[in-house]
Amino acid sequence: MAKKEVLLENAQRLYVIEQMTIDEVARKMEVNERTIRRWKTEHNWDLKKEQYIKTKQMFHEELYNFARKLMISIEYDMENNEKVDPGRMFAFTKMLPLITKIKEYEDEVSKKGTEDTGSKELSPEFMKTINEEFLGIKSYEQ
Repeated sequence: MAKKEVLLENAQRLYVIEQMTIDEVARKMEVNERTIRRWKTEHNWDLKKEQYIKTKQMFHEELYNFARKLMISIEYDMENNEKVDPGRMFAFTKMLPLITKIKEYEDEVSKKGTEDTGSKELSPEFMKTINEEFLGIKSYEQ
């Protein structure tokens, strides 16, 4: 892979996944800001960022629905005096904090989307937390 392609790929990751601004990406990658802006336009990074955020929001819905089904099955067993499988109970108790954190993330995204404060991006630290805690994706530092 050519140096330009590596730089382009890393710059896109920083902008889309880590939610850095154009200025931050340019500084971190040591590439001219105009080049980053051109790559952003040519490779449709805004659409990719939007799709990435939408995927994160869909993940919350899926997790919520799964936790709800699990809760209903546990509740059914308890109401019928049946033994509740410890694995299901453990899974349910581990999911509850995640649902809260993902909801906080969605609220932050919604809040940032409605504010007009110039920057409408999540902090890189917050995205790193989401990637590591929810998706198990470890980000690497350059």
